[in-house]
Amino acid sequence: MAPLLFVNPRSGDGRVDELVGEAAARKIRTHVLGEDDDLATLAREADADALGMAGGDGSLADVAAVAIERGLPFACVPFGTRNHFARDVELDRDDPVAALDAFVDGRERVIDVGRANGRVFLNNVSLGAYAQLVHHREHHRRRRHAFARLQSLAIAATHRTPAGFTLEGAPIDTRVVLVSNNAYTLDVLSIGDRDRLDEGKLYLYAPAGLLRSSWEGRAGERFTVGASSGTLPAAVDGDPELLETPIEFTIEPRALRVLLPRRPRS
Repeated sequence: MAPLLFVNPRSGDGRVDELVGEAAARKIRTHVLGEDDDLATLAREADADALGMAGGDGSLADVAAVAIERGLPFACVPFGTRNHFARDVELDRDDPVAALDAFVDGRERVIDVGRANGRVFLNNVSLGAYAQLVHHREHHRRRRHAFARLQSLAIAATHRTPAGFTLEGAPIDTRVVLVSNNAYTLDVLSIGDRDRLDEGKLYLYAPAGLLRSSWEGRAGERFTVGASSGTLPAAVDGDPELLETPIEFTIEPRALRVLLPRRPRS
């Protein structure tokens, strides 16, 4: 068997042919995704000894979840816009070709994954106003309408629409909840990086203070987040999802074998 790399052609600034050619030179098989492809099904049925994904943060978790199911290593090739996961595993986000070396001369790092109602996430899940913005943005993207990139966390932190959130059944006064796989550095305008991916802890954050200008966080191995509605818009690793409430968040320690290039990022 040989490794198989899935490629999202809607990522990568049109560099798909270059990436596929570089992969072929390393004897890495590739599958460029079509509109009707079911990524998880393809990954489950693939005859491969390692699975990889070239795409943005939102497409990584589907392949990573199958890699966990099958006990296979997983490789991330940064090919999206933000590539937060690639940053946190110390890949060069501007050099997807270099990440291909993980398949041919790689080292293995074992990390945690989070789950939201059983669905794997590698980075975080946001609920509330920010998630609504992500859903709105995706709606316009699909209709090919132009939109400006929003400083979404800043807007969400001061959003006035209540969500009726509960935590472990008790009401919490917030309009935004962020649940992350291990701890982030946060400020009101952005999500920072993570020092660890193997602490075995989830972190739940909500804006704090009268002006919502900072974040309060707590650590745990499980959180149950409810809302006033039966379903809740969510942004799972930046992609829009609709999750049934209450949402059960759990951590799966050291579940994912990540292949990385042997030479660290310079």
